[in-house]
Amino acid sequence: MVSRQGWAFAGLLLAVLCWAGNALIARAFYAEIPPLSLSFWRWSLATCLLVPFVAPSIWAHRQTLRAAGWRLPVVAGFGIASYNSLLYTAAQSTEAINLTLLNTCLPLFTFIGGGLLLGEWPARRAWFGMAIAAGGLLYLISRGSWAVFSSLSFQTGDLIMLVAVLAWALYTLLLRRWSRFLQVPPLTLLCVLMLIGLPLITPFYLLELSRVGGFSATPANLGAIAYTAIFASLVAYLGWNHGVKTVGAAKAAMVTYLMPVFTAILGWLVLGEGLRGFHWVGGGLIFAGLLLATRPGVQAR
Repeated sequence: MVSRQGWAFAGLLLAVLCWAGNALIARAFYAEIPPLSLSFWRWSLATCLLVPFVAPSIWAHRQTLRAAGWRLPVVAGFGIASYNSLLYTAAQSTEAINLTLLNTCLPLFTFIGGGLLLGEWPARRAWFGMAIAAGGLLYLISRGSWAVFSSLSFQTGDLIMLVAVLAWALYTLLLRRWSRFLQVPPLTLLCVLMLIGLPLITPFYLLELSRVGGFSATPANLGAIAYTAIFASLVAYLGWNHGVKTVGAAKAAMVTYLMPVFTAILGWLVLGEGLRGFHWVGGGLIFAGLLLATRPGVQAR
């Protein structure tokens, strides 16, 4: 029988897999769908799909939600309104390889933030595992070539992506820190965060709409939005939120190192891009680092 932590890590892996697909969508449609339009319609569709099912639960837990108070807008601001809007915006002015490289800051931000905000300082073995996974990710990004790594350049979008990663780290940490105030069913919490986060995105979406316009309602564009709403929003956030509450913020953040591995696999399956030697070496190092950092015995001190 799968343990509680096993299900938690399965949820985290599913979330990262869905977000790897989200990265492919962002790269494929950045010229067709403006970034805030994608963010706004993604959350609008996800909210419309979820509200009919959880409205009774929201009403039943209204006292708990009211007691959470100002914490809900803070969490929604970081996790719903900020991260993906910033990621989609960053993709307009920097290369995908740079976005992936900057994502390596997430476990570091979360490890340090977990110690400062939660008092959960991982054991030295976890730090060593994070270093191995980071090395595997850099090897994957550089395609196993120092020339490729040394030629990386950074642009305006890189700073935006760094802010996005910080926002996601804070979202992950605050979910853990305020978990006692958020004792409602996972779908209920997710729906409430979306209902709060969507109005925070709306003014920026309307500003973008007035400046650059919207997008064509082609089947491909609508399909892209549907994927981000169903898989990158509903499925992924449920898996992530459950995983964070069960295994902690620092261990959950480590799983994000698998995103470029999943992206490479999806690129092979969907786009016909071949898997090469550096994919296997980099992916193997990432898996080894994750196993070392998250295996039983690496506890908060």
